[in-house]
Amino acid sequence: MLNTQHTKYIGIDYGLKRTGVSISDYNKVISFPLDTIDTSILIKFLEDLIPNENIEKVIIGKPLNLNNQLHELENDILQFIELLQSIFPKITIERIDERYTSKISSFIIRQSGVNKKSRMNKSIIDKISASLILESYLIMNKK
Repeated sequence: MLNTQHTKYIGIDYGLKRTGVSISDYNKVISFPLDTIDTSILIKFLEDLIPNENIEKVIIGKPLNLNNQLHELENDILQFIELLQSIFPKITIERIDERYTSKISSFIIRQSGVNKKSRMNKSIIDKISASLILESYLIMNKK
């Protein structure tokens, strides 16, 4: 059993090509954008990250359309979750609504004064979206 005082959470904004990943602090109060990973090597990345960072919980965005219908990406996400759970059976996986995270990420980047060329870099948007997913979870589950 993990000592939860010394564990972290990660947030995932899953995509077919790229996946944004974020990580919490040990107090599980703050979320930090970590990286954007080519989805084809995501499992390998997580096989290194999860034990090295003592990850207790993975929060994965749930893509809902504005009418509350699941996005077509959901089937791919469910397959990813099944694989992740088979590799890390002791890790808790939770889901959270990810609507608007890309729009909010784009707004945050624009407001931060980043130049237009950098703002168009989707990998920045993906990891900030992952951070928003995790941050939303942390806020909703404050102890």
